[in-house]
Amino acid sequence: MNLNAYSIIFESPSVEEFSLLRTKVGWGESDVEMAKNSLTNSLFHVVIRDNTKLIGMGRVIGDGAMYFYVQDVVVDPDYQKQGIGKAVMDHIESYLLEVAKKGSTIGLLAAKGKEEFYSRFGYTLRPNGSLGNGMCKFI
Repeated sequence: MNLNAYSIIFESPSVEEFSLLRTKVGWGESDVEMAKNSLTNSLFHVVIRDNTKLIGMGRVIGDGAMYFYVQDVVVDPDYQKQGIGKAVMDHIESYLLEVAKKGSTIGLLAAKGKEEFYSRFGYTLRPNGSLGNGMCKFI
C-alpha cells in the first residue's frame, strides 16, 4: 500500500463527512450540532483523503495538559487493511509525544477486536495487575 497516493491533513473533517464515516463503520448517527461542537473542541485532528474523499481520521480530545484521549480513529471500510489506521495513529502519537509531559494520562476505548492494534502503540489492556476495568456511559 502506498500512502503517498493519499493526502494527510491536520484539520477537522466537515461534520457531514465525519457523520458519514461514522455511519459507514456502524457507529450510528449523532446530533449534527453535537458533532460540530465536538470536532471544534478537539485538541488535534488528522484526516486522510483519497482526492477529496475522507477515508480515515483520528483526533485527540482532553484538557491539553494532564489528560488526553484518543478518539474516533476510523477508516472507511472500503480502505481498511491498507495501513491507513496505522498512519492515523502514527500522527496522533507524534502529536502526543510533543505535548504530553511526564505524569500525563492518555486513554482510549478500543472497538471490540481492535485492542491488539492499539497495543502496538503501547496502550495497555485493562484490567491487569494494577488497573481495573475501563468503563464508559453512553447517553
